Amino acid sequence: MNRVKRIAYQILDKYGENFGTDFEKNKELFDKYAVVRSKQLRNEIVGFITKLMNAESSSEHTEDTETNPPEVTAI
Repeated sequence: MNRVKRIAYQILDKYGENFGTDFEKNKELFDKYAVVRSKQLRNEIVGFITKLMNAESSSEHTEDTETNPPEVTAI
């Protein structure tokens, strides 16, 4: 596992409930919880966190539509 994924999973283990699907907000949150000197490394980590959060939210949406399919009305 490379360091981007390792650091991202460590941050998500501790502070995962605070992160969402918005990259800019995640950057601000990440700066509160971790100190990374490299801007590029920070952006890679936050990008990976955002990607994971997007995948999690889309899987929740998929599960929700499977259990409660939307109503279809004929016109």
